[in-house]
Amino acid sequence: MASIFREIIVDASPESVWATVGDFAGGAQRIAPGVFVDCRVDEGDVRALTFADGKIVRERLIARDERNRRIVWGWLGDEVTHDNTSMQVFAAGEGRSRLVWIHDTLPDELGAWLAAAMDQLVTVFQQNLATEAKPT
Repeated sequence: MASIFREIIVDASPESVWATVGDFAGGAQRIAPGVFVDCRVDEGDVRALTFADGKIVRERLIARDERNRRIVWGWLGDEVTHDNTSMQVFAAGEGRSRLVWIHDTLPDELGAWLAAAMDQLVTVFQQNLATEAKPT
């Protein structure tokens, strides 16, 4: 199984970061506007996430833990035989957070593609989460 782990420090409080990351229905568009252009909850625990290129992926919410600021979901589709993604937010000093993003998937061949995509997205996440937390 391919397992990809990414970790970033965000210049925003854990509460602020969690408010976005923990929002299964609307957080994706806030964490990466322009990358994700639409997100709709089709069923109670399944969302359809639309990328800027028009690709739509369906993901099922597996767990959401408010106390530990952790959310887990899985990609649904013919491309995968198993998929489990988690994000967890930790305090990282005064007004800062550590976001841990783990993606486990089968088949293994998806690992390189997912790692490259995650590498591009972490900088977008880091910037947008810090920007969203700033008062306007």
